[in-house]
Amino acid sequence: MIDKLIKISEKGILAFFALYSYNLLAQNFNLIIPINMITVLVVTIFDLPGLLGLILSLIHISEPTRLQLI
Repeated sequence: MIDKLIKISEKGILAFFALYSYNLLAQNFNLIIPINMITVLVVTIFDLPGLLGLILSLIHISEPTRLQLI
């Protein structure tokens, strides 16, 4: 039981750093993913596909706003 909690905690910490690293790289493009419990939980559970899903949903949501600015 404790081993599972430690493994989940490690995955959560890695998910936090993955989101933070992505935000450092994407800040020039204004495609920042907020780091909160939901996004960390999504990346913790789904790993890389979860992060890619968040990125793609962010691009999809922000595209109409960018088109209005042009």
